[in-house]
Amino acid sequence: MDALYTATATASGDGRNGHTESDDGLLALDVRIPKEMGGPGGATNPEQLFAAGYAACFHSALKLVGTAESADLTGSEVSTSVSLGALPQGGFGLAVAIVVHAPNLDLETTAALIRKAHDVCPYSNAIKGNVEVTLDAV
Repeated sequence: MDALYTATATASGDGRNGHTESDDGLLALDVRIPKEMGGPGGATNPEQLFAAGYAACFHSALKLVGTAESADLTGSEVSTSVSLGALPQGGFGLAVAIVVHAPNLDLETTAALIRKAHDVCPYSNAIKGNVEVTLDAV
């Protein structure tokens, strides 16, 4: 792959109870284990960061495929939920649910565009075959 862009971030402190920052300083966040996992909460966490990045990336992919098909994606939104859980064989894994709302399209058209976006989205391609992803149009 010929890289078009490379982002670099560094984590410090105590992993999930630490700090992460991009090399350009535009992203500088404390991270904390969420209360739901027995942590202190009060700050973002890796799953929220992954969900935010995936939602933005998937929305761009949706707009790309939608433009190619002259689909009206005005007012569209992509919501991405990232779940963390224990794997049966040990360790931890992720599951992702992507929900797309496209108010100017019918559900069948939206679902077809979602499948196409899933094929071109870099996040989707990075986790394909490794992370369970569900796609839904609402």
